[in-house]
Amino acid sequence: MDVAVVEALKHECERQEESCLYTSTALFEWLKDLRLWRTAFIALPILCAAVATSALVKHWPWVAGVATFLAGVLPAIFKALDLDRDLAVITRFANTFKSLQDRFRQARNITALGELDEIKKEFASLRARLDDARMASIPPPERYFKRAQDKIRKGHYTFEADGSPQTSEGAA
Repeated sequence: MDVAVVEALKHECERQEESCLYTSTALFEWLKDLRLWRTAFIALPILCAAVATSALVKHWPWVAGVATFLAGVLPAIFKALDLDRDLAVITRFANTFKSLQDRFRQARNITALGELDEIKKEFASLRARLDDARMASIPPPERYFKRAQDKIRKGHYTFEADGSPQTSEGAA
C-alpha cells in the first residue's frame, strides 16, 4: 500500500515539476520582451530629445516637433504601462516557479526515498507554495507559452546529467 502511495506522489511531483518548467519558461520568455520594451521606453526619449535639439534638423522643424513630442509622451506611456512593476512581479514569479520545479524534482528523486510521512509532508508543503504562486494569476500571453514549448522540446532545459535532450521527434 505504501509503495503505491509513494509512486503516486512521485508521479504527481513529476507532473508538477513539468508544469512549473513550462510556467517559469513562459514567464522568462515574456520577461525578455518586457525588458526590451523597458529599454526602448528609456532610450527613445533621450534619442528624441537629442534629435529635437540637433542643429541637423533646423531646416525641418516638423522633425524637431515630432521628436520633441515623442520625448515628452514616451515617458508618460512608460509610466502608464507600469512596466517596472510588471518586470519585478514577473521576475519574482518566474523565479518562484523555477524554484518549485527544482523542489518537486528533489522531492520525487530524493525525499521519496525516505519515509512515506516525509514525502507526504514535503508534497503538501510544495503544493501550498505552488497554490500561493498561482494566486498571482499572471498568465503569460499565448505566444510566450508557445516559445517555452519550443525551447523545452528542443532540449534547452535538459541537463546533461539527466541524459540526452529529447526532441519532439525522439520522444516516445
